[in-house]
Amino acid sequence: MRHRVDHRKLGRRGEHLRAMLANMAISLIEKESIRTTLPRARELRRYIEPLVTLARKQTLDAKRRLSAKLHQQKKPVHKMLDEISKRFEGRPGGYVRVLKAGERSGDNTSMAVIQFVDYPDILAKKMEESAAAEGASKNEKPTADAPKQETDSK
Repeated sequence: MRHRVDHRKLGRRGEHLRAMLANMAISLIEKESIRTTLPRARELRRYIEPLVTLARKQTLDAKRRLSAKLHQQKKPVHKMLDEISKRFEGRPGGYVRVLKAGERSGDNTSMAVIQFVDYPDILAKKMEESAAAEGASKNEKPTADAPKQETDSK
């Protein structure tokens, strides 16, 4: 009977499952979007959303609990507390989305992309910044030492 069993085992024992979810959470925090199998993505959503809610509290206890859940790694914990929690201050929940991404060609497993809900906005902002930086570098005037490019107009 399945009384009070409310999680997926994903073919792993308890310690391995917790370690895998923590590693996937760290990757999601660092990259903002990852591609994985659909069941893993759904289980990761259940793992990461309470962490974002915890990070929004901005207390020492929250920092220590995040650190314990994320394998004592400082970069993901600081990113959660400094960046991600600030982005979701007014949001009551639903911080990540799971998008179906077809099937894997090798074994026909359902794949998914899991990302923070504001990821398209962040990605667009990064694209604008890189385009502005690229435009600024193109608008620089050549110095006297730099060779001028000649165009051949025949």
